Amino acid sequence: MSAVHIVNARIVDPATAFDGPGEIAFDAGAGVILSVGSKAKAPRGAIVIDAGEHMVCPGLVDLRVVIGEPGAESRETFKSAGRAAAAGGVTTLVQMPNTDPVIDDVSLVDFVLRRAEARTEVRILPAAALTRGLKGEAMTEIGLLAEAGAAMFTNADAPIADSRVMRRAMSYATAFDALVAHRPEDPTLAPGGAMHEGELAARMGLPGVPCAAETIMLGRDLALAELTGARLLVDMISCAESVSMLARAKSKGVKAYASVSVHHLGLNEMDVAGYRTFAKLSPPLRSEADRLALIAGLAEGVIDVIVSGHDPRPAEDKRLPFDEAAPGAAALETLLPGALMAYHAEMIGLLPLLSAMTLKPAELLGLPQGRLAPGAPADLILVDLGAPFRLDADKLLSKSRNSPFDGKLMQGRVLRTYVGGAEAYVASSAHTGREGLG
Repeated sequence: MSAVHIVNARIVDPATAFDGPGEIAFDAGAGVILSVGSKAKAPRGAIVIDAGEHMVCPGLVDLRVVIGEPGAESRETFKSAGRAAAAGGVTTLVQMPNTDPVIDDVSLVDFVLRRAEARTEVRILPAAALTRGLKGEAMTEIGLLAEAGAAMFTNADAPIADSRVMRRAMSYATAFDALVAHRPEDPTLAPGGAMHEGELAARMGLPGVPCAAETIMLGRDLALAELTGARLLVDMISCAESVSMLARAKSKGVKAYASVSVHHLGLNEMDVAGYRTFAKLSPPLRSEADRLALIAGLAEGVIDVIVSGHDPRPAEDKRLPFDEAAPGAAALETLLPGALMAYHAEMIGLLPLLSAMTLKPAELLGLPQGRLAPGAPADLILVDLGAPFRLDADKLLSKSRNSPFDGKLMQGRVLRTYVGGAEAYVASSAHTGREGLG
């Protein structure tokens, strides 16, 4: 029998704002949800799973994941990223185009789609480069790339300094209603910076990256979005002032959206004290005031999406002096528990938090995922929201196991992950990445 019936669950669906006891049934063969409600209708002979009153919600949709394949398979492959994603409850992820070669051609979009489908059970969608070779000089064939299956367009970690190039790319993207994602970082202020510019950086003797590097570029991008009418996703904001700027732009009707890294919601600049290279990120971890402003912006709907910012680095790139170490962290498995830190601290409700990792990113990409409704894809997860554990980064499933959450006490364990009705992950009592506390 290909049907599965999950009973005795806490159903949480941001699309309908429902949070309460219920059941869900889905067809594992057809890959779609059949019924959801207080008493779900399931075909006779369906496999019954008792959720034990744990949460069932849509699978997570992660809009920012760096995968080394092709070109840097030592960092991450489709197979290893897929394993980590499934264990973290991520059922759909968007791969950044900063591979080798860069994803700026139709053939490479097709390669990622085919290769990923063959190597992993989760859904991997390629983001295409906004400019050729990510050089910021000439825009790519946005229309052809979108037709080939590119989920969105971005220059990844290489901000476009030329405002004329950026305007042309955004104008052209409007013809296809394509989503343009851009890191707001002034390329003349950020290079050489190792952490947030402030008192701690001065005491540690490290060069800093000021918030002005973000807000200067953000102001330009918001102005261009208003001028062109393009759909702009501000990629991983990190500063309080950025939240205020975004709120003002939205109030004027600018089609601007924003993502925030899970690390910037749960950590601050103090986590790099002791020169912890695992906590060296781009953008850098900011002040506690910035972190609180980001959480408030998320709760108020100014920030739309939470991303993992998954950018794993091998040990040889991290075990270096702090200012020489590469920024980046493995984060697919810590996206959900990292985000839940704000929920458990009673700083944000569960529905808006989950919406930023399910419904909203799916809507930005025009995907049918991110909701629990009859006929929707059976991409869903079963989660023990309160399960405590201490993260052991050495036991993560990502190929490169560096995380700024290493050693942190966290809560929230994915018990089962389904992608298109197929079981992609089942937790064991001794899950390799989580040391249980009770």
